[in-house]
Amino acid sequence: MTQAVVTRFAPSPTGRLHAGHGFSAVRAHDLARAAGGRFLLRIEDIDIARSRAEHVEAIRADLAWLGLAWDGYAVQSERMALYAAALARLRAMGVVYPCFCTRAAIAALSAPHGPEGALYPGTCRGLARGEDPERSHAWRLDVAAALRVAGGAALRWHDARAGWVRADPASLSDVVLARKDVATSYHLAVTVDDAAQGVTDVLRGADLFHATHVHRLLQALLGLPTPRYHHHPLLTGADGERLAKRHGSPTLAAMRLAGADGRAVADRLRQAGRGNMDHADGIGFAAPVP
Repeated sequence: MTQAVVTRFAPSPTGRLHAGHGFSAVRAHDLARAAGGRFLLRIEDIDIARSRAEHVEAIRADLAWLGLAWDGYAVQSERMALYAAALARLRAMGVVYPCFCTRAAIAALSAPHGPEGALYPGTCRGLARGEDPERSHAWRLDVAAALRVAGGAALRWHDARAGWVRADPASLSDVVLARKDVATSYHLAVTVDDAAQGVTDVLRGADLFHATHVHRLLQALLGLPTPRYHHHPLLTGADGERLAKRHGSPTLAAMRLAGADGRAVADRLRQAGRGNMDHADGIGFAAPVP
């Protein structure tokens, strides 16, 4: 029996959604609907300091305005026990280590850069076991040890545009899996949640392509299934810059409150996905950011 398609849209409620978010949501929704599958909404609010309840409500209102209905709903801050259990398994396997470096100390280090910025140089990887791990600022994945356990040479994942990709988690170095102030990370939480929710197809922006290398390694370590990946190009404005709050991109909430037709906006986003628009300004709205 063919496995039912399950997709998800997983925004962080740290700000208002813009057309780029809508682009991802529409694509995930439409793939599920075309296959007679399920489309899930997951609120990724593990950044407690920046997440806001009003942004969660706006996300739900924006999706409804676009005409997108979800079949399941989850909130990451309510799932911390799942992430703690996964981290405990990784600790027992000996593939994570406590990191005592502060963010300021890491920023001051001279390190090479990878696809997602400065790489952690492994300062704490070889610390004496006498250190109290509970005093650490973070838990990091020991990529070299993890690859030995998981048989890294055989790990791969499939992307709809790139085809089969050999997993190369070392390109991101020893990523953080949990911090003292936040008991999980994007990498750990998204891997656990996609498996727990039965997600078969992950649609997200190309800016997260490289993160998949780490997610594939975590899946192998934890014995979790590997979804199919669809990393799509990012929407840009007429200036060629990717849509982002810092670039003043108009938000979906601003369009919605200005009286725009949400279903028409969703259709324009679908046209963008088919290559019928040069850039996101072709959506036709220039509402100010609220």
